[in-house]
Amino acid sequence: MTEFLRTPDDRFGNLPDYDFSPNYVDIDGLRMHYVDEGPRDGAVVLLLHGEPSWSYLYRHMIPPLRDAGHRVIAPDLIGFGKSDKPTNKSAYSYAGHVAWMKAFVEALDLNDITLFCQDWGSLIGLRVAAEDEERFALIALGNGALPTGDQETPKAFKIWKTFALLSPWFPIGRILQMGTVKELSKAEVAAYDAPFPSARFKAGARMFPKLVPVTPDDPARDANIAAWEVYKRWTKPFLTTFSNRDPIMRGGEKPWQETVPGAKGQEHTIIRNAGHFLQDDKGEELADVLIRFIARDTGACP
Repeated sequence: MTEFLRTPDDRFGNLPDYDFSPNYVDIDGLRMHYVDEGPRDGAVVLLLHGEPSWSYLYRHMIPPLRDAGHRVIAPDLIGFGKSDKPTNKSAYSYAGHVAWMKAFVEALDLNDITLFCQDWGSLIGLRVAAEDEERFALIALGNGALPTGDQETPKAFKIWKTFALLSPWFPIGRILQMGTVKELSKAEVAAYDAPFPSARFKAGARMFPKLVPVTPDDPARDANIAAWEVYKRWTKPFLTTFSNRDPIMRGGEKPWQETVPGAKGQEHTIIRNAGHFLQDDKGEELADVLIRFIARDTGACP
């Protein structure tokens, strides 16, 4: 049985702009937390966070999407947020995260999904959508990728990977602040720190950079290449919403716009004055982009 830690509930009291009711589902013996707001018969919007954030990242996007009539689901990846956190780094793998998320989607029996994903949320979410494509109706991608080990690795990512693996100091909240343009309040920084009472809770966050496929011999390479083959014939609507001030992902929207048939003719957006964590910098603006994207491609009123 996987050894794991569970962050005490009192760590999550009175977080600014995050008063959503908790929901939980068992995934392979681990408790996975998710936000589930809006009408149960509303069109599903699945929001996937990345590294080293959690569903708190979507606090400015959930209310407007919910108020537009959508069912908004924002899970915490295993190892993050209110979800259980395996303590052994070997418990984390790219394939394992994909399997956990596929199990989550199946457990909730989600269909006709609009996926928004960013950072590691995209590495996971784009794989899940490609491997279970009948459940997904629309995809919006912001500051994310699906690497196969062939691409040149940005210097900023190499520095980040080394820091995550080797630095004795790994301040989650400050890391989030480094990835945003706006100044987070002390309470917001503390909210990002809340899931991690001690270093033992951070095994998953430490491992994510190492799991990104950056070499041709990476174990995830073949599966990601297979996913790209799916996207080369993906005719369902595909939108890019990258920001202009992300040192790692800036410009990463171009391969998707050029490759995915469903990206042709979409109103692709560059979110201005936003960093890597564009949900924090421009959450309400990004939510509005998604609302209009869904309305255009489903015929619903925005």
